[in-house]
Amino acid sequence: MKIKKLKILVAMSGGVDSSVAAQLLKNQGHDITGVFLYFWKDTKAPGKVENKASSKPALLDARAVAKKIGIPLITLNYTKEFKRDVVDYFLSEYQAGRTPNPCVVCNKQVKLGLLLKYAKANGYDALATGHYLKRLEKDGEVRIYKAKDNKKDQSYFLYTLEQDELKRLYFPLGTYNKPRVREIAGEFGLITASKSDSQDICFLSGPHNNFLKRYLKLVPGEIKRQEDGQVVGEHQGLALYTIGQRRGIEVGGTGPYYVAEMDYKKNILWVVRTWNDNLLYQRNFSIQNVTWLSKKAPTMPYRCRVVIRYGHPALPCLVTKGKNKQSLNIKLSKNTRAITSGQSAVFYQGQRLLGGGVIQ
Repeated sequence: MKIKKLKILVAMSGGVDSSVAAQLLKNQGHDITGVFLYFWKDTKAPGKVENKASSKPALLDARAVAKKIGIPLITLNYTKEFKRDVVDYFLSEYQAGRTPNPCVVCNKQVKLGLLLKYAKANGYDALATGHYLKRLEKDGEVRIYKAKDNKKDQSYFLYTLEQDELKRLYFPLGTYNKPRVREIAGEFGLITASKSDSQDICFLSGPHNNFLKRYLKLVPGEIKRQEDGQVVGEHQGLALYTIGQRRGIEVGGTGPYYVAEMDYKKNILWVVRTWNDNLLYQRNFSIQNVTWLSKKAPTMPYRCRVVIRYGHPALPCLVTKGKNKQSLNIKLSKNTRAITSGQSAVFYQGQRLLGGGVIQ
């Protein structure tokens, strides 16, 4: 069957995944243009630091790949938008005592959101990325499924997308695993074939807490033990901690301790002695800002699986109506450790991505 030739904009970060995505679409005969995005960088960081996703080396790699493939590469500057929609959100969530996932917001608002608008305004039929996930059109809608490479699957980050966005998005890597993607890059002589993956949040340069210390107003306070209320040390500011965390609780030789609660009213960090303390486990929680990929939401109550943070195993759950249309209540099949406010809870039915929301 002959594939319809499309005019496609491909987001190219200078990594092997986006490089191969562009190469595969070019091989299919589509009219391809690559686009490299400039994002905000941390100017307060010591030394000369760049955002890893939009550094000069990344741009040079993207240019070299585009030249090798034989496609044009344009650049767009989304510095202001990235700072406003991603970095400021990240900081405000931590300041409020929640642990956000900035990549979810970045994909919705900037990386895919703004690029989709640009593509539509400039005559492109579609936008493609190097995300690992599968796209299938069925019954008049676009459905998203987990990638073949389960370790690389990135469907979790795209649960906020709507049908009008999904219809103009393509993900060429969904049926490939990472070793095969590197092989393809090597077969076509792309310089990114052996380039290492970037696992960290792109705008962080160095330790996570150092970034928060540069931008947040932090007030030290007491660290108290839940079992008896005894003061065991001093924290550096509650925004630096998250539920279940061990690292960073510096209390001398009386530990280890794990974060059980952050009391923002009294500025107290409550801790427990053991990793599997009952206080770190719960079975019921609520989510807000709920979105569904299908136009029609499931009828409640609804049984499916939920991922409570990226990389966590999907857990069986019962979903019921919340206090309003944008909230839901979740009951897990078993008590689960460190369910964290601010993280995204994402629903699946088998391999299919359904939607999700933000843990309250």
